[in-house]
Amino acid sequence: MPPEMETTDVVRHRAAGQIHARGLSAAWVSDTGVVREKNEDCCLASAEAGLFLVADGMGGERAGARAARMVADLVPELLAECLLSGPDERDVQQVEDAIKDVVLEANHRVRSESARIVGKMGATLVLALVRGERLHVAHMGDSRAYLLANDTLQRLTCDHAVVDILLRRGAITSEQARCHPMRGQVSRYVGMGGNASADVQTLRWPPGARLLLCTDGLTEALTDERIEHLLKEAEPLAAPEDLTEAAKKGGSRDNITVMVVQNRLP
Repeated sequence: MPPEMETTDVVRHRAAGQIHARGLSAAWVSDTGVVREKNEDCCLASAEAGLFLVADGMGGERAGARAARMVADLVPELLAECLLSGPDERDVQQVEDAIKDVVLEANHRVRSESARIVGKMGATLVLALVRGERLHVAHMGDSRAYLLANDTLQRLTCDHAVVDILLRRGAITSEQARCHPMRGQVSRYVGMGGNASADVQTLRWPPGARLLLCTDGLTEALTDERIEHLLKEAEPLAAPEDLTEAAKKGGSRDNITVMVVQNRLP
């Protein structure tokens, strides 16, 4: 596998890497954390393709890792095929629809594999596709994307999770959400039944901006304010390491995967 398409190793205690190409720099860390024995997270970065993704597997150690790896392998392949033969990349709606179609196909394939092995498995997904000054972001589940631009951190994704649904309805408070017994239960993921669609949005990708993709192992331990502070203080390529260590010290009980992508184009 070429360096720009290197993925994390889901069975190692720790995986980290950096890439630089086409005016982009990316760095990532995927860590087992302080509680789990295996890492069920997986991530992929391709500066050449402008594609970056993070997946968090579910279904037990072996099934979860398998699902996350399937997502990280399938999505780039399907997206490359779709973009090569399909949409006009100048048309935002066409690109967004293509991404939705790709995630839906990945959903069907993971679900089929789950049925084949007679066991439930799935994975959250957050991905970013960079096209010039445009940034396409898609997600299913509670893995998140943040954008740091003009010295302000913006959370781009809204968790597909039971607790977040309750929070948005006003049924619980933010403090209650942090310790709710249903925390961690997602309402949408790759591999679920039906034809649930990914949420996709398109934003401007300004020079100097930093994109953060992460699993909930980071966000369960750190507030958005803490994430913003650490992301601003650290050098872009050092930020994943700093954020990961802070999450571990902050009490994260899950695997932690953090990827930071920097737009270096003037």
